[in-house]
Amino acid sequence: QVQLVESGGNLVQPGGSLRLSCAFSGFGFDTFAMRWYRQAPGKEREMVAAIDSAGVDTTYGDSVKGRFTISRDYTKNTVALQMNKLRPNDTAVYICNAVHWQGANYWGQGTQVTVSS
Repeated sequence: QVQLVESGGNLVQPGGSLRLSCAFSGFGFDTFAMRWYRQAPGKEREMVAAIDSAGVDTTYGDSVKGRFTISRDYTKNTVALQMNKLRPNDTAVYICNAVHWQGANYWGQGTQVTVSS
C-alpha cells in the first residue's frame, strides 16, 4: 500500500518562495509518475506539475510555467515542488498524486499554501 504525506505549506507574501515535499512510503517509487495538484475553494482541482517515473520528463500547468519546478529524489523517495514568485491566486491546498502505469492511483491529504500580504 502506498501512502503520500505532503509538507511545507505555509503563509507567504506575494513574490516569495516555498518548497513543498511529498514523502512516498511503500514499494516501487521508481515505477510511479508523480504529480502535484492544487485545489482552491470553489474551484476545480488543477494539475500543477508532473514528473515521469524516470525523472526525465516534466510537465507544468500554464499558470505556473517558469515559476514552479518539480523534482524527485530516489534515495529519499520524495517529490518536491519548488514554488517561486508566488501570487495570491496560487493560494490553494496542494495535493500529491502517484500514478502507476498499470493504473494504481494514490492521493495525499494535501498541504495548505496561502499567499497573502
